Amino acid sequence: MEAAVPDWAYGVGRVAVLTGAGISTDSGIPDYRGPDGVWTRDPSAVSAFTYDNFISDPESRSRFWRVYHDHPAWRAEPNTAHRALSDLARSGTAVRVLTQNVDGLHLRAGSDPRKVLELHGSMREVVCLACRTRTPTEETLRRVAAGEDDPACLDCGGILKLAVVLFGEYLDSDTLGRAEQIARASQLMLAVGSSLQVEPVASLCALAVNSGARLVIVNRDPTPYDALAVEVVREPIGTALPRIAAMLAVHRSAESRPLDRTGG
Repeated sequence: MEAAVPDWAYGVGRVAVLTGAGISTDSGIPDYRGPDGVWTRDPSAVSAFTYDNFISDPESRSRFWRVYHDHPAWRAEPNTAHRALSDLARSGTAVRVLTQNVDGLHLRAGSDPRKVLELHGSMREVVCLACRTRTPTEETLRRVAAGEDDPACLDCGGILKLAVVLFGEYLDSDTLGRAEQIARASQLMLAVGSSLQVEPVASLCALAVNSGARLVIVNRDPTPYDALAVEVVREPIGTALPRIAAMLAVHRSAESRPLDRTGG
């Protein structure tokens, strides 16, 4: 017997998808707070990812570069969940991806770069904190592999940092403003694979709901925003998101049924 289609899936033409580390675990990239997460296995590693420590302590920078030199993300490929979102966009649904991930897998899966906001930046580039020059990360990683523990900018000698947002560092205001506009304009907000514990990004869920959107959370563990959701899905992301995307594509032009915001 075919499963019933929930009310929230009918007549959705504009979808905002907030993705976190959980969407990339099937690609071999560990998450942060799960049972085998980066911070779970080594809580002290957080210090190397804190902005103040990074800019003031050469040893923190050295540890940071050691972590990223052989990071699994360099070998990762997009998985079924990443591809499901690009397929949904090709079906005619207006999809905007707001990702906390820095791995670039949404883009490699075929999502339109104009419709993906990398809220926490990208590990594919390095930026000099002094002269702001940006270079491909591969160039810096080759220097790390050759024995430079704390590679400096070749142009001005400044500190080099991955073009990602570290703990204690502000998000780009223009990027956050665009994300807020997208959340307000959405009919459905999907929060996928995120603990929704990192602000201000997590509050995009409340912004969407307060603007009239339906919120569906797909995550293994409870989040602070579960009570706002019309449905919380604990099913593995690799099976849940392709199913949801296919359902939205099929019922996009259907007349919207009355929405039971308690979870129908």
